[in-house]
Amino acid sequence: MLDRRWRANAERALEPVGRGLHTIGVTADALTIFGLVAAAGTAVLIANGNLVLAVFGLLLTGLPDVLDGTVARQSGTAGKRGAFFDSVCDRVADALVLGGVAWHLAGRTSTELPVLALAVLAGSMLISYERAKAEALGLSARGGVMERAERMVLLGVGLAFDVLVPVLWLMLALTVLTAVQRFVMVWRQATHAETPPVDTPPAETPSNGARPDDGAPPSSGLRNLRGRRSRPRGIRRVSGRR
Repeated sequence: MLDRRWRANAERALEPVGRGLHTIGVTADALTIFGLVAAAGTAVLIANGNLVLAVFGLLLTGLPDVLDGTVARQSGTAGKRGAFFDSVCDRVADALVLGGVAWHLAGRTSTELPVLALAVLAGSMLISYERAKAEALGLSARGGVMERAERMVLLGVGLAFDVLVPVLWLMLALTVLTAVQRFVMVWRQATHAETPPVDTPPAETPSNGARPDDGAPPSSGLRNLRGRRSRPRGIRRVSGRR
């Protein structure tokens, strides 16, 4: 939801920053790589228990994802290659951050808690896969209650207030719900696309049984031919003879 409502406004607000970065020679791919490096640093901070600093690391991870599109448009390099590279790096960044969360939870008394973080990661990958597969089939699978922006915000709340476990349970429930939403969305689109079209019925005959060309007046030549008797040319008519 935030991707549709917040992302466009954020990109417009940060467009001057994107133009400035393009002016000094920063490329969209460089921003994507910076976000990936920031995600790795954030994962290390979380794993070591520096949760408050990790919140700023999350901000540095998500900010390039908003700016790289503006920079790509300003430089004229927006295209499929950049979109593919950005999408792959986003998935790697998610894996790094949630892997750091799992590492952090592994030091607690319950040994099952790291599995919770990995379950959230698995659900996140499923959501991304559903969208990628749907778009490859010419369908749409955007939207849902737990997209990447929502995951980043909730995870930041969990890090800032040290309530990771309740937040992870909430993220897992909403992630599963989003996966189901996208599955149903794509299933309906695919079913509608495969439904054969209804044949168009033939044109109906008028109720009086007449054909479309009935009622056309006969040609004047035929009327003249019927209205007179023909006789051979060159033979004069003799009076009194029949």
